[in-house]
Amino acid sequence: MRPIAKSPAFALEDLPVSQPPDAHQLDNIKAHLDLILLALEALAGIGSDAILKTAQKLNLQSVAGDRVGLWRLRQSNPLRKSSGGRKKLDVEEARSLVLIACYLARENQELIRRAVTLLEQMAAQHQEPHQTALLGDYLDAFCNAYQERMAETQQLSSPDLSQLAYKLLIDLLFYSAANGHRRLWLALLDYSR
Repeated sequence: MRPIAKSPAFALEDLPVSQPPDAHQLDNIKAHLDLILLALEALAGIGSDAILKTAQKLNLQSVAGDRVGLWRLRQSNPLRKSSGGRKKLDVEEARSLVLIACYLARENQELIRRAVTLLEQMAAQHQEPHQTALLGDYLDAFCNAYQERMAETQQLSSPDLSQLAYKLLIDLLFYSAANGHRRLWLALLDYSR
């Protein structure tokens, strides 16, 4: 991992909110952001400590200042199993989570690139991606975490879950770019509508 200097490239001002999302749109944003973080966790082993440290680096402690606050933000995903403590996610928290996720993706860009390259190679050779160690480990970690955390009504078939995991992996490559946080934010706004 190469360190990233705190720069204006990771600023809330880069994420425009001309028309604030309504409650339904915020639910969609919450769900997708949680899946992005889940993919990062599965690929790079990122846990709550890394997320909290990144929040501190980006001066976003007001959003994710401790484990409990972070847990409540993650539990705001309407697709997750309900275990109490749900919190409504607001636009500023969503924008902050976008910055955190993209910062972490950028820190792990080399690993993400390697995984996507392997995915492309396996597809070109008409082989199953999970046959490689990196992609197999990622897929296992992603599927296990998804099945453990998401509500029964949100469970996907194995092929659909694999497809979701690989799509999120490719998305992470775009979000790890220099302007990835803008891409993710615009994609979230578009996806939520």
